[in-house]
Amino acid sequence: MLAPGLLEKVAWLGFKFVRPPVTAIMLRFAGLGYTGQKSELDGLEIELSHAGVLTVVVYHDPWGWMNSRTQNLVNDVVEAIRLQHQLGPEIPLFSTGGSMGGHAALLYSIKARQPVAACLAVCPVADLPYHYTERPDLPRTMHHAFDNYENIDAALREHSPLHQVHALPDIPYLILHATKDPSVAKEAHSEPLVAAMRARQLNVDYMECPLMVHCGPVTYESHRRTVDFILAQLGNPAKT
Repeated sequence: MLAPGLLEKVAWLGFKFVRPPVTAIMLRFAGLGYTGQKSELDGLEIELSHAGVLTVVVYHDPWGWMNSRTQNLVNDVVEAIRLQHQLGPEIPLFSTGGSMGGHAALLYSIKARQPVAACLAVCPVADLPYHYTERPDLPRTMHHAFDNYENIDAALREHSPLHQVHALPDIPYLILHATKDPSVAKEAHSEPLVAAMRARQLNVDYMECPLMVHCGPVTYESHRRTVDFILAQLGNPAKT
């Protein structure tokens, strides 16, 4: 539970940009290493704000990998927003992000205390054990995240959307991935994840993006697909 007055110190809330009433809460999870302080909306958020969608960016650990501390912080922020701004369970909660933020969006859909209504993941890290080996800059971040400097295979599998696909809730998903992503290989992450989700008959829409490198640049087609996906979920709170 957050201490009184702490909410705006640990999260950015886009209330001043929203055309009322608030119709949804949209969590935007950042990529690996992000330490910026948000001040304005991006193109997706601007369009959605006119439909009442509230953007929320939680300032979590930039090497957090949705560990238990990150989960607790995000859950506390969501609960504080609902309580302080009187946004009841009829206001749906969306989990979104790219790269490590896409990993976070997927895993938070499992770990959320209050159910997530829909999930959008762009170039997501889906296979965390594989990602540990994918680039030389990654192992240090994962040992940090799980506070373990010995074998962390069990922690990686526990926090890997691909290995936890059985626990993903039955909600709408949209996954976008760059065709030739140099940082998070589509063939190792989104493709096996989407196949496993479809094997479970989950509601997942998948878009390959030939002009995208890694989470960008955004094209008109990818922008419209994401906006239309979120707009289609308004008024549909998560099942409890």
